[in-house]
Amino acid sequence: MVQPASMTKTTEEFSKIEKAGIISIVGRTNVGKSTLLNHLLGEKVSIVSDTVQTTRNLIRAILTEERGQIVFLDTPGVHKAKGELGKNLNKTARSAVDGVDAILLVLDGSKKPALEDDGWFRRIAREEIPCIIAFNKSDIHYDRSADYKQLWKEIKAEKESDQEPLWATVSALHGDGMAALLDTFFEKVPEGPALFPDDILTDYPRMLNMADVIREKLFYRLHDELPHSVAVWIENIDEQEKKWTVDAMIYVERHSQKGIVIGEKGRLLKWVREQAEKDLYEMYGVRFKLNLWVKVEKNWRKNFWMLKKFGYA
Repeated sequence: MVQPASMTKTTEEFSKIEKAGIISIVGRTNVGKSTLLNHLLGEKVSIVSDTVQTTRNLIRAILTEERGQIVFLDTPGVHKAKGELGKNLNKTARSAVDGVDAILLVLDGSKKPALEDDGWFRRIAREEIPCIIAFNKSDIHYDRSADYKQLWKEIKAEKESDQEPLWATVSALHGDGMAALLDTFFEKVPEGPALFPDDILTDYPRMLNMADVIREKLFYRLHDELPHSVAVWIENIDEQEKKWTVDAMIYVERHSQKGIVIGEKGRLLKWVREQAEKDLYEMYGVRFKLNLWVKVEKNWRKNFWMLKKFGYA
């Protein structure tokens, strides 16, 4: 349940926390970073879909328990960028490893290494902080881990790196290996007091979270047909005791896309509204009424001020 100020999770009082740190979750797109984070937290903090650029903002999620506190940074997936939006998302992801206590590089263990994986290996090869490399999607039964380890061996030798990453195999979807991975995180974070109050699950702005939930539902229905051209902005939130009314604008780039988002007789937009209202109720513990509009903003992905408005620049 989310309280008005932020998304929170009720915990016991851990005023004597002795270990706390920040771990950045990085990797190329669609390797399961957000699914992994949601599993670790036991709550849905980051939206999930099979579409590139699902995560567009840096999301901080806080796990607090008796062993300590870990602040996870969920980052956009690095990919072959086309346009300003993609370039900005890649920049956000790459800069997210600066100033953290450890790095978790998530790989799709069922697929061969891609150029983006090579790039991340080269980046962590020059890092001195602890690095954990997790092969995700172990449930798919196509084990390409040997290919990744050979690639790492070659890059490590080329860069004359002293980095010795820890390797893990997990299934974020089914939970295999996740408990052991969490144990590793607590071993690697430094001693120190809590960085956030113990009832905070994320400091991700509420308006951005609501917009993400709506966008996730759009992605689910639109698949690869349109998602990269879609953005959502929350115009207003009216918080009543028993129901919150939220006005949201869905932006597309062309008039032809507007009809696709609305759907025949408005059915697609109605489905998005109903599904998003259900998710938001589960998150915030209050009923929602979403008012959705669709607006054409030509080439918004190339407009710096629009990207800045959405938090992408």
